[in-house]
Amino acid sequence: VQLQAYGGGLVQAGGFLRLSCAASGRTFSNYATGWFRRAPGKERKFVATITRSGSTTYYEDSVKGRFTISRDNAKNMVYLQMNSLKPEDTAVYYCAATSRGTAYYRRDYDYWGQGTQVTVSS
Repeated sequence: VQLQAYGGGLVQAGGFLRLSCAASGRTFSNYATGWFRRAPGKERKFVATITRSGSTTYYEDSVKGRFTISRDNAKNMVYLQMNSLKPEDTAVYYCAATSRGTAYYRRDYDYWGQGTQVTVSS
């Protein structure tokens, strides 16, 4: 699976962004997908994941209630709606796909996109 993330940018605190990730190459609906982020000077960390059908989602605690992950299997797309953004959300955001039913760890993901920068100013 090839993944391409886009939609990042510069936004003020309290604002919103919608990240998109386009998948190609294999049957997208066979893969659970997730979003990770790497803040400056830190490791890449889990943000959210969604199951193959889109019926179940999981979030890292700091983004619960603010971020929403969704997918459209007909379009081979996964999205991350980010509301009420905070400066601490500043990071490079990556989409990823896994053949597992669901996964929270980097090591469990098989395919990665190139990342898109999100910068939240205070």
